[in-house]
Amino acid sequence: MAALDLKDEKHFRKHYQQTAMKQGLIEMTIPDKPRSRLQKYRLTDLGKQILAHKESLL
Repeated sequence: MAALDLKDEKHFRKHYQQTAMKQGLIEMTIPDKPRSRLQKYRLTDLGKQILAHKESLL
């Protein structure tokens, strides 16, 4: 959210986070407990490949 300068957490989850998860770009670190206060997200291999490709274009 901070990197995108977004303030509304609900909008971020719906339009960015959930979309990225559905596309297989990010994944939960604790998939068995999606509501855990310790839940974090990480890039998948696909997400890393896309990010590396975009960076190589710059």
